[in-house]
Amino acid sequence: MTTVTATAARKSLYNLVDDVALSHDPIQIVGKRHSAVLVSEDDWRAIQETLFLTSIPGMRESIQKGLSAPIEECSEELAW
Repeated sequence: MTTVTATAARKSLYNLVDDVALSHDPIQIVGKRHSAVLVSEDDWRAIQETLFLTSIPGMRESIQKGLSAPIEECSEELAW
């Protein structure tokens, strides 16, 4: 992960936002008191969705089971 100082980030914020959106590589911004990470909006939404889905009891196991199922065994009709 690329690391930049808060001062450098301030000077090139628009470029950093573009870089993160295009590359999907987060950028760590280090300040004197605290640090933060800049991620693209798409990546942030994906992280939030993953956290939500894995918070549902049994969802992680259901997804893993579905991923390992052969395509021939999958139904074309959804039960839900």
